Amino acid sequence: MLIVALTGGIGSGKSMVGQMFADLGAVVIDSDQLAREVVERGSNGFDQVVAAFGDGVLKNGDLDRTSLAALVFKDAEKRALLEQITHPLIRKAFTEAVEAADENSIVINQIPLLIESKNNYKFDHIITVSADEAIRSQRLTKKGLTLHQIQQRMLAQATDYERESIADNVIVNEKSESELRDQVEKIWEILKSKNKGH
Repeated sequence: MLIVALTGGIGSGKSMVGQMFADLGAVVIDSDQLAREVVERGSNGFDQVVAAFGDGVLKNGDLDRTSLAALVFKDAEKRALLEQITHPLIRKAFTEAVEAADENSIVINQIPLLIESKNNYKFDHIITVSADEAIRSQRLTKKGLTLHQIQQRMLAQATDYERESIADNVIVNEKSESELRDQVEKIWEILKSKNKGH
């Protein structure tokens, strides 16, 4: 089994790249999805978040992700507090997902905050998706984020340079989807041969 990290800043196109790897046969685990699951109503994570941040982050009894995001993206201490609660739960959920996968799998963890998680994961291979900030902003504006929200989130994340400095492969997602797929397929061949010798 080969455990691979797939990271990249907001708007870089990680999800699309993750889907392409899944189409090629990878087991893709999305940390954002795990992050949502570990704080669903009724979970231990939900109780911890409400205890830490109060009822103001609730809407109809569920976590209001928008108000929680607004709170933590402008306050580094609150963000650190949220991460202290969620990161161990996400790691546990990730470990369980890996254990459930076939032993010959190539498991790709789509993890936006790889650098920020302070190497609490052990990966055999790291891929980062990079794109110019202006291109990323354009994509995010189309998704309905305001420029202010985009800037806040980009500032809260590591830079492309920091991500690239720890990556085995860098995918540049600034052109067409077919050009992106070509890069993904080349890296998939590398991962398959690495998995054989693993």
